[in-house]
Amino acid sequence: MSWQAYIDTSLVGPGNIDKAVICDSAGSAIWASSAGFTVSDAERKAIADSFNDKSDPKGVIANGIKIAGEKYMTIEASDDSLKAKKGKEGIVAYKTTQALLIGHHNADSQTTVAFNDVATLGEYLKKMGY
Repeated sequence: MSWQAYIDTSLVGPGNIDKAVICDSAGSAIWASSAGFTVSDAERKAIADSFNDKSDPKGVIANGIKIAGEKYMTIEASDDSLKAKKGKEGIVAYKTTQALLIGHHNADSQTTVAFNDVATLGEYLKKMGY
């Protein structure tokens, strides 16, 4: 399956994520994205770097993240996942060995449900060696 097919069928397809991007785990190279979903190099790198941040609290908890220039408050961040909110919409991210999955959900979806779609694909990709 192509990277774009993962976006279209596994992330956006179920209806909990409305747009997504898949890039390398460093956040430097986009492999596939939803039309119109702009996540800058700096925004992707900030999310990727957060997974290696060992401070307490992580910088993304204290400062939030930006996606498409919009600030989101981080509500949860671990060594391989992130959840952030702006009002009722949100951003969810999951890091595998080689890939970083970033999804956006609108106000009609719950962050935990949207995150489960991203994490499910992330776990599958880990099993496939990505």
